Amino acid sequence: MIINKLSLYNFKNHSEKKFEFSPQINCFVGNNGVGKTNILDALHYLSVGKSFLGNTDVNNIKRDEDFFTIDAEIQNDDSEDILKISQPKESKKIIKKNDKSYDRMADHIGYLPSVMISPYDSNLISDSGESRRKFLDSMISQTNSEYLFDLIQYQKTIQQRNALLKYFAKNRVFDKDSLDIYDDPITRSGTKIFEKRKEFVSQLNPIVQNFYNIISGGKETVSVIYESHLFDGFDPAQPDKVFRDLLKNNMERDRMLTYTSKGIHKDDLLFDMDSILIKKIGSQGQQKSFLIALKLAQMSLVKELTGKTPILLLDDIFDKLDDHRVSQLIELVNQENFGQIFITDTHRERTESVVKKINEESIIFEI
Repeated sequence: MIINKLSLYNFKNHSEKKFEFSPQINCFVGNNGVGKTNILDALHYLSVGKSFLGNTDVNNIKRDEDFFTIDAEIQNDDSEDILKISQPKESKKIIKKNDKSYDRMADHIGYLPSVMISPYDSNLISDSGESRRKFLDSMISQTNSEYLFDLIQYQKTIQQRNALLKYFAKNRVFDKDSLDIYDDPITRSGTKIFEKRKEFVSQLNPIVQNFYNIISGGKETVSVIYESHLFDGFDPAQPDKVFRDLLKNNMERDRMLTYTSKGIHKDDLLFDMDSILIKKIGSQGQQKSFLIALKLAQMSLVKELTGKTPILLLDDIFDKLDDHRVSQLIELVNQENFGQIFITDTHRERTESVVKKINEESIIFEI
């Protein structure tokens, strides 16, 4: 998948911007605050229909304007697709491919896979399990549309169960039969999510270790470990049983807490180095190397599972690594045939000296 052209209208600080891209390396250079990262965010929108910075859609409309649009021409094998995202201030977001609107956002996910490497990646190590679950869900959703549907169904049912628990507490009543109604949909979708997460992480893990060895010289052993309540007593012959028992055994606890305390919505990823959490023993350089290995492994696995080459978005990469490491990274990505790359940096000369050595066809945009 290659993005040939991009047009922005009233997106964040950009009134109007148009780009024609190289199929290989594209760089956006300029001072801080000019909107380089916003361009990467627009590319991220094309992939998953939302901001990677977590902004609400309406907040991405340029101040004093009534809408934003992102238009792109995308090379899809032998054909070209026109993708358009529009967000009016007073109505819902619309995503169209070749002038046809998607009925559901989930139908778009996976069309244009992407991987973002940014300074915010460190949150994956330091933050709570929620950020790592979202990262895991995002990876799998780009490879499996059924997974995304199960995830949406699961989250909706958990919200309904939690709302009922809060209603019971507020009104000092309890009806076990009403709560039991949610057991079937929760266990059905939740068990499928668990099994897919388990499979995906088992595939991801050796690829992370391989890239970490290449980046760091292989002095340490790193691993990604999937942690879930469902591992305790899981029986492949009765996959729903563990989850059903969790709900039953924790009913009184859930009643007191007024929310569902056990389940795959509490899953986590553990990032280990030599069998100890990397956030406890890893240096800043080791943590950066691990995160880059994790993202490259994501690219490799998405490509393997979907047959599509994700676009790679490198935000402020020189802030994460020295020039030599950046050069190594871009060369590695080039050698692995990872496809189209987009880079932001504050220094044109630095960027030019690195990327032109690797690929003379790269394009540098002054923002």
